[in-house]
Amino acid sequence: MAVPTTTAAVRDADGFRAPALTGLADLLDHQVRTRPRARALVVGGDRVELSYRALRSLADDVAGALATTGLRQGDAVALLSANTAEFVVGLLGAARAGLVVAPIDPALPRSQLTARLDALGARAVITGPTVSDAQPTGTPAWPLHVDISRAGTATATLGTGALPVRRIRGAAAELSAQDALVLFTAGTTDRAKMVPLTHGNVAASVRGICATYELGPGDATVAVMPFFHGHGLLAALLSSLASGGCVLLPERGRFSAGTFWDDVRAVAATWFTAVPTIHEILLDRSARDYPGPRAAPLKFVRSCSAPLNPATQRALERTFGAPLLSAYGITEATHQVTSEPLPQHGFLKHGTVGRSTGAKLRVVDREGRSCPSGTEGEVWVYGPTVTRGYLTGPAETARSFSDGWFRTGDLGSLDEDGYLFLTGRIKNLINRGGEKISPEHVEDILAGCPGVVEAAVFALPDPVYGQRVGAAVVVREGEGIGADQILRYCRHRLSAFEVPDRLDLVPALPHTAKGGLDRKALEATYSSRTRTD
Repeated sequence: MAVPTTTAAVRDADGFRAPALTGLADLLDHQVRTRPRARALVVGGDRVELSYRALRSLADDVAGALATTGLRQGDAVALLSANTAEFVVGLLGAARAGLVVAPIDPALPRSQLTARLDALGARAVITGPTVSDAQPTGTPAWPLHVDISRAGTATATLGTGALPVRRIRGAAAELSAQDALVLFTAGTTDRAKMVPLTHGNVAASVRGICATYELGPGDATVAVMPFFHGHGLLAALLSSLASGGCVLLPERGRFSAGTFWDDVRAVAATWFTAVPTIHEILLDRSARDYPGPRAAPLKFVRSCSAPLNPATQRALERTFGAPLLSAYGITEATHQVTSEPLPQHGFLKHGTVGRSTGAKLRVVDREGRSCPSGTEGEVWVYGPTVTRGYLTGPAETARSFSDGWFRTGDLGSLDEDGYLFLTGRIKNLINRGGEKISPEHVEDILAGCPGVVEAAVFALPDPVYGQRVGAAVVVREGEGIGADQILRYCRHRLSAFEVPDRLDLVPALPHTAKGGLDRKALEATYSSRTRTD
């Protein structure tokens, strides 16, 4: 049975209404009108609270300061900060000034940081507390400091300076006042691309996320994922603020497994979202750290940005006493594309990333024809969250976009209920003598082996077959499991040509800032290594 497209409208379930907004600039307006004193942020180790009214006042102060610098609507500014009050105030302040904001990974070395700013053509970079001492060169850096007292008063100070002679350069020449953000893709297999997102894209994404999880004023979360990527920015921060919820920003603006559950209790968090790597860490530490469902009564937990092993998903649900919802997000579609629904609104199908949360989906073959239900092909996405293309990348835009459809490069299939199964990346396929092998599929099997914490699969060059299958595996401390036992487990669950030809036991695997496997670093490290077990 052919399935040409699968789509879903923003849910209106049990009277739930997604927040009304047009983009970043008015994200807080409804809450300021109706609940001005409600807490928007809980900040740092001291856990001082910031109300919606105070947060918008700080953003307006920053917008006013930016208005005196000569910047014009549609100009690009970068934002360099950890997950702190400075990031939130800088983002919203620049948006209210009509500027286009590009959050950048603060852990990047100076050379990469400077290269991204030059490629963007940022007229200035707003800096808050970062996780690195690296500072950009060639772009004016304006430090932002937010001070919040326990009495509830707060001030924002932006140290602006004179801008150089106005010159629009780089990607900034393609931006306008309709644009809200420029996000950089992860860039693990290619150089990072610049993705422009309009205020309309942002509003559609936030409404879809809020509707999927029915987020509202009674909800709170802990910021686990970094805000310079869509996962942390759209799903945790912006959706919480738009819906009237509260976000706790951890001490030093970054996730700490040692303080996470204290943070959950401090803000009475009802949910959180993270990558599988962090879920694994919390699961491994749960016996000594997890305070129990009474102290942390979570409504649900969300996983995104990398595949989550079904066995881990079930273990997390048993441990935390809450449904674990897998989601699928891509930068080019303003993060969320699909998600497993809340249990009261549909089935949880472990091994899937759920169904559409607002976009149209197609799974197509090599000729661009829709695949029948259950047949693997490339996932295409269309809808109000999809970007118009890449900045300064016409050739890549032409390859990846067609009549508004984004060709994701992800392999998957849709079942008859519209649930999406992801099976890998086209670029990652291993060609072993003509047999095409998905490393993600082999990783999923390896991760299901008792005692295995994480696994990564990569191509090994081979003079006969072209490529063979290599694997690097992290095992749980004290398990005593060896490579032979893991391979024996695989032989009962994989085709013979999929079983790793070489398996290394390693202490840790490389990850990107988003939390996914860094496949480029993985291949550079392990593809030529002699087997050790």
